[in-house]
Amino acid sequence: MKGRISRLFFFFFTASLFFVSFSASKIFSEETNQTTSPKEEIMEARITDIVSEEEIELMGETGLSQKLELLITKGSLAERKIIIETGAAGIFSAGNPRYFVGDKLLISYFKGIDEEENFFIVDYSRKSSLLFLFLIFVILAVLVGGLWGATSLLGMGFSFLIIFKFILPKIIQGYNPVLIAITGSLLIVPVTFYLSHGFNKKTHLSISSTAATLVLTGLLSSFFVGSAKLTGFSTEEAGFLQAVTSGKIDMAALLLGGIIISVLGVLDDITVAQTSVAFQLKEVSPEISFKELYCRSMKVGRDHISSMINTLVLVYAGTSLPLLLLFIDSSRSFSEAINYELVANEIVRTLVGSIGLVLAVPITTLLASFFLTRGKKD
Repeated sequence: MKGRISRLFFFFFTASLFFVSFSASKIFSEETNQTTSPKEEIMEARITDIVSEEEIELMGETGLSQKLELLITKGSLAERKIIIETGAAGIFSAGNPRYFVGDKLLISYFKGIDEEENFFIVDYSRKSSLLFLFLIFVILAVLVGGLWGATSLLGMGFSFLIIFKFILPKIIQGYNPVLIAITGSLLIVPVTFYLSHGFNKKTHLSISSTAATLVLTGLLSSFFVGSAKLTGFSTEEAGFLQAVTSGKIDMAALLLGGIIISVLGVLDDITVAQTSVAFQLKEVSPEISFKELYCRSMKVGRDHISSMINTLVLVYAGTSLPLLLLFIDSSRSFSEAINYELVANEIVRTLVGSIGLVLAVPITTLLASFFLTRGKKD
């Protein structure tokens, strides 16, 4: 009977989530369409011919200049052919790329004061490659994960919905980024956990463990962000955001909120895995004591800790590779380099995430062991 109720709850929960996600995405698209500026239009185009190309020197810089014929494939001028020159106008685009016939580009189109039409290349159009990669991910997730793989994709969609419809808008409006990040995390955790792992005792315990660890990690990161005097202004994006929002956003709190959200992804993996270990041991040995269950589960947890810490370090090192190369190539010593806020941000982020992972193992194991051995004498 309980199993049937759980399945019914899960079905209605999933159906409701589909409806909310669809409605919110529709509203979001309507808002986006209403706020799009009519003065400038971003269109898609494909290069149909390289009219000419040559190396030119301008203001001491040598770059490639190309005259391209493009066919606009999407936008108000669809099916129209245009000519665009790169480099010759005195501006070499980032990396000074060489374009080829068949390349898909994003084109900016606007009219000047005298109604003269202006076109320039914004960037490559990458949506086809990204969509293809996403489809591979979805297919593999469903084939390997089955039903739970499919529902976990829905959970991922819900996470994006909370981030883009709740967390980011509230932060832009001037709300405290830490409180918003924690609130958003508390919304994301139960929904994604239940969709990915079902409505059962194991998931209940995983959610409780994640919430407890998240609070401890948040307090820890708050202390060290303050202790290390991190301002959140270490990147150009932070300075630009502060200017655009007229100083409404607390950048240090925004840094802290980002750390909390990034830690959340790690906790999902470790708490669910550790709870599953305890449940499996209990199933194999129903008479197992609290002490033995805790110790045996922790043995597996220690292996998980060692591998996940290394994973975290490699992930953060990979995302910060250009930054690390800059400091390696400079004459500054290691002790001097780590004092720069740009580097200190990544160090705090990495260590806080690792500490959260380490804390999650004993907390989850303790809760699971206590729940599974209630009433048994040790």
